[in-house]
Amino acid sequence: MKKKVLAVLLTAAMAVSLTACGANGGSNSKDGSGSSDTQTQESDRDASDGAENSEEGENGSEDSKGQGDAGGKEFNPDKAEDAMSIEEIREKNGAEVPVEADWKLGVVMKSLSNEFWRTLQEGYEAAAEDAGLTIDIQATTDESDETGQQTMTEALTTQGVDALLMSPISDSNLTSAVESANDADVLTVNVNDGLIAEANHYVGPNAYMNGQLAAEWISNKLGDEGQVAIVVGMAKAFAARERTEGFKDWIADNNSKMEIVAEQNADWDRQKSKELANTWITQYPELKAIFCNNDDMALGVVEAVEESGSDILVVGVDGIGEAYDSIRAGKLDATVDSFPFYMAQVAVECTLRSIAGQKLPSAVATPQALIDSENVDKDAAEIINWTAPAYTK
Repeated sequence: MKKKVLAVLLTAAMAVSLTACGANGGSNSKDGSGSSDTQTQESDRDASDGAENSEEGENGSEDSKGQGDAGGKEFNPDKAEDAMSIEEIREKNGAEVPVEADWKLGVVMKSLSNEFWRTLQEGYEAAAEDAGLTIDIQATTDESDETGQQTMTEALTTQGVDALLMSPISDSNLTSAVESANDADVLTVNVNDGLIAEANHYVGPNAYMNGQLAAEWISNKLGDEGQVAIVVGMAKAFAARERTEGFKDWIADNNSKMEIVAEQNADWDRQKSKELANTWITQYPELKAIFCNNDDMALGVVEAVEESGSDILVVGVDGIGEAYDSIRAGKLDATVDSFPFYMAQVAVECTLRSIAGQKLPSAVATPQALIDSENVDKDAAEIINWTAPAYTK
């Protein structure tokens, strides 16, 4: 019998609440074949591989020197034993979020040419407005400007921000900048994507689960057989590696008859993914599905599939608006939505709680759900149970 991706109801205290941008949202299902339950941020992998809890540090962090120092192990938020949802954090520390008017937050993001990052920016801005805080948001002009991100991070530290919220391009480009920020007593929060082991906290979806959800959905649609391929984002990015591993592990762990015939990077680029798909469609005439590490690449693959007249399932990750529109139009088949608007709000809330001295885990898991034609038009407000933070001054 196949292992099913762990799902729980929104009302459960241990669940991660499903959230969505605007009216977009997921619905509840337990078989992974259509709409999907809110997914807890766990996997079937041995939790003993996770990062060990460490002693309390400054700014309320359980490891003020960064999660990677815990027990000498490499930090992986998808395996973190102390990971919590925002609901659990509120239950533990109280609903009210302390705020001081003079606190300043700095944000370093990836290119705003990608709708995911623009939506994350909107979430940051909404949270800052609700909290009555100043927030300085900076982003690179493209997805490969690692040096630019480092310069932005160092500049914000010099300017004296109280906390940095960072989404790095790779797992290494912000290492030295974060170490300098930690030395300057600036709280450091890693938000999604590239991993910063030196950061005080990680906030984001379980990337491994992204891949698991996609594999399970494709399996159900294909009758668990047929050739499939994977378009990887950027190998240097934690999210790309985990999404790919989650997808492949689901196939292996469930003794699936699906066969992975191709796997290659497209560097988060739509045109590169389209060109890659064109090659695969010719090379593998029996190809039945392509899983892409993000929606932008998935939309490029959709173009290639359309132009070839092939019947190939395409699944992405992120849940950007363009992906929703493509699903409605019958083009893209599914996306695993990570709800960046609410991810940003969770990140700001956790950051403020930590600045105020509250104890937070090394990893905070944010919501995700698989979206397809069955739930693409569901009103998120009816199913997410999202409660806005109660900021107090």
